[in-house]
Amino acid sequence: MTKNIMIVGVGGQGTLLTSRILGKLMLHVGYDVKISEVHGMAQRGGSVVTFVRYGKQVAEPIVEEGQADVLIAFEQLEALRYAHFLRKDGILIVNDEKIDPMPVVIGAATYPKHIIEDLEKTYNVLKVNALEEAKKLGNPRVFNNIVLGIAAKHMDIAYEDWMTVISDTVPPKTIEVNKKAFDIGFHMHE
Repeated sequence: MTKNIMIVGVGGQGTLLTSRILGKLMLHVGYDVKISEVHGMAQRGGSVVTFVRYGKQVAEPIVEEGQADVLIAFEQLEALRYAHFLRKDGILIVNDEKIDPMPVVIGAATYPKHIIEDLEKTYNVLKVNALEEAKKLGNPRVFNNIVLGIAAKHMDIAYEDWMTVISDTVPPKTIEVNKKAFDIGFHMHE
C-alpha cells in the first residue's frame, strides 16, 4: 500500500530538506519512493509544496486531492491552503507560525484569523509551536525536524532509522541539534 505525505511551507523554512530526509529514509528502509517538489518563490516567502509517496511500488509522485495520509504544514496559512489534500482519516500537523504573504505585506489583504481552530472543525489536527521549541535548543532553524518528529509517529518507521537518516542528511555541524529537535517532536504528543 502506498503512503502519501505532503509537506507545505514558505520558502526558507526547510521544506525541501524535510522532503530529502523523508526520501532518503524511505530508500533506507527499502521502500520505493517518489518525490515531487512544486515551488513558487522558494527563496523566501513563496509557497513550497512537496509530495513524498512511498510503498512497495510507486507509479507517480503526485498526491491527489483527498489522498494525503499526513500533511505537514510549517505555516498556518499554508495548512489552510492545502488542507483539502488530506484524506478523511489523515493527520494534519501544523506549526503554529504566521508568515505574512506578499498581499498581506503590501496591505492588499489581511491574514485570516482562527485558522487552526477552523481546521480543527474538519480535520485531525496536531498543533505545535515548533519555532519556540527550536529556540529553546538554541537553533530556530531546526523547527522543521520538531514537526517531522511529530509526523514520524504516523509513518511506522523505526526511530533508529530516522536518527540514522537525519545524521546522514543534515549539515555535519547541526547533526546533534537536529536529532534533539526530532526527538522533542517524536515524544511531544504521547
